[in-house]
Amino acid sequence: MAVDYGPNAGDRSRLISILDLQAFPQRLWAKDPTVWRQGPEGAKEIAIRLGWLDVMQDMLKHAGEITAFADEVRNAGFKHTVLMGMGGSSLSPEVSKKTFGVKEGFPDLFVLDSTVPGAIMDVERAIDPQKTLFVVAMKSGSTVETNSVYRYFYEKVKSGANFAAITDPGTSLEKEANDKGFRKLFLNPPDIGGRFSALSYFGLVPAALIGVDVVKLLNRACAMAEECGPDADVEDNPGIVLGAALADLALLGTDKMTMVLPEEVASFGYWVEQLVAESTGKMGRGIVPVEGEPLWDPGMYDDDRLFVHVRLKGKKDSEIEEKMADIVDASFPVITIEMDDIYDIGAEYFRWEMATAVACALLGVNAFDQPNVQDSKTNTFQILDSVEQTGALPDESPFLSQDGVSFFTDSQTKSVLDAICSHVGADRSADSYLAAFIALFQPGNYFGLMAFLKPTDNLNADFATLRTLLTDVCGAATTLGFGPRFLHSTGQLHKGGANNGLFIQFTADDVQDISIPCVKYSFATLKNAQALGDAQCLITKGRPFLRIHLGKNAVKGLKKVLGMLQ
Repeated sequence: MAVDYGPNAGDRSRLISILDLQAFPQRLWAKDPTVWRQGPEGAKEIAIRLGWLDVMQDMLKHAGEITAFADEVRNAGFKHTVLMGMGGSSLSPEVSKKTFGVKEGFPDLFVLDSTVPGAIMDVERAIDPQKTLFVVAMKSGSTVETNSVYRYFYEKVKSGANFAAITDPGTSLEKEANDKGFRKLFLNPPDIGGRFSALSYFGLVPAALIGVDVVKLLNRACAMAEECGPDADVEDNPGIVLGAALADLALLGTDKMTMVLPEEVASFGYWVEQLVAESTGKMGRGIVPVEGEPLWDPGMYDDDRLFVHVRLKGKKDSEIEEKMADIVDASFPVITIEMDDIYDIGAEYFRWEMATAVACALLGVNAFDQPNVQDSKTNTFQILDSVEQTGALPDESPFLSQDGVSFFTDSQTKSVLDAICSHVGADRSADSYLAAFIALFQPGNYFGLMAFLKPTDNLNADFATLRTLLTDVCGAATTLGFGPRFLHSTGQLHKGGANNGLFIQFTADDVQDISIPCVKYSFATLKNAQALGDAQCLITKGRPFLRIHLGKNAVKGLKKVLGMLQ
C-alpha cells in the first residue's frame, strides 16, 4: 500500500516536529493518557480506552476460536445471521459484508441497526428465524435500540441456541447470555471503545461468520501497527503523518474531509465517518467527514475541502481519476491511499485509528468520549418515560403544512426565517421557507441531512439529488445519516463540534408498527422519541434546525420537497 499526500495536503512538518518533541509515539504506545491534555477524570477514562493499540495480537491468539465458531454455525445449518448492534458494533460488520461478500456455504448476514419498523420487518421477512443465528453486539449491554430488537426476535425464537453475544465482561448481556444458554458468548477486552473495536471480537466474529479470513485481516493490521510503532521514524509513521495532515488542515479551516472511494471498498467510508466524527467533534472543534457525496467538478466546491482518495491497486476508475486530476489541478488538498487488495482494510482500520487519535491530540480534544451522544439519549429516555405515563408522544404543531408535507422548527429559527421572507418580499409558502433556511448558509458551513426513515434505493437516489442541489447552490458540503444509527456516529459532531452545521431532519408516518416486548411503547414510538430527543439537543445547542415530515409515503414526500426547492 502507498500514500501520496500531494502538494497541498497541509504543512505536516510543523506538527510532526511538535509530536516528536513531545515523544508522542512513545507515550502513546506506553498508553499515557496525558498526550490528550485532559484533566484527572478525563485521563482516567482515556487510560481504560487504549486497548485498540495491541488488540490484534490478542485476537490472533483467539482466531482459532472465532473460525471454529463460524464453522459450527455453518455446520449447524443456519441460513442467515442477523447482527444486532449500533455504531461501532455494526459498522465494521457492514464493511465486511459489503467489501468481502458472503463466501459460498456460509450464512448470509443482515446488519440490523435501526428502530424503524419497516427496516425490522424487512429483515424478518427475509429470514427463517428458526434457521437464523442472532448475534447481539453491545459493549455496554444496555443500548436501547439493540436490546429492543433482541427482545423482539427472542420472542419469535425462544431458544438461546439461536443466539450469540459479544459484550464486555460484567454487563447485563453477559448474564442474559449465560442465563438463557446462548450458543456462544464472546467477552471483548473492556479497554476498547466501540468505534475503535473493528479489530476485536465486535468486528472479527461477524466477519468470520461470512467466511472472511480473519487471520489475514489481523496480519495486515499487525503490519501497519508495526509501521506505526514507537520506534518508527516519526516522519515516516503512517498514523502520525496522516493524523498531522488532518489536524493541520482542520486548524486552517479545511475541515470537510471528503471521502472518495471505489465501489469495492465504498462502505469503508461509513466506518471512517463514525471514527473521525465521533472522536474529533467536541469542544466546538472537529473534522467533518463527508461520505457518499457525489463527485463533482471543482468549481462546485467551497475552499474548506480536503479529499481523501482511496484506490485499489490495478483497478483505477477512469471517471474518478479524471475528476480527481481536475480537483488536484484546482489546488484542493488531496491525500491518495492505494490499497494492495481488499484485505488491506485491516491495515487501514489501524492506520485511521492511530491517525484519529493523533489528530484529536493536536486539536486538543479527548478522542475517546462522546458526551453529546449521551445528551440525545437522555432526552429520548425522558420522552419515553412520559410516553409510559401518558401513552402518547408530546404534541407538536407544524408551522406550515403544504401538499401533505409538514414543517417544524423552534421559535427562534422560525423568527429568523420569517424575517428573511419579509426582507425579500417572499410569501409564506414551503418554497420560501426552504429557500430562507438555505439562505442561512455561510462559507465554512455544511448541511447535515438526518433521515429517521428506512433506507431504500429510491430514497438514496433522491437524497443524492438533494445533496447535489445544495452543493450547486451554496458550494456546501453535505452529510447524510439514517436514524437512529447516525446518533452513534455523526451525532456527536452535530452537537459537540463547531457550530457550522445546518440540520434538516426528515421523518414520515410508519405504515406498520411493531410492539416491543416488556415495555409500553412500540418501535415507531421509540424511533420518533429518538428523533424528538435529537432535535431538542440540536435546538438547545443553538444549531439551525428544520424538521420536514414527509407524510404517509416518504418517497413521494421527498420528491415534493425536491420540487419545492427546484
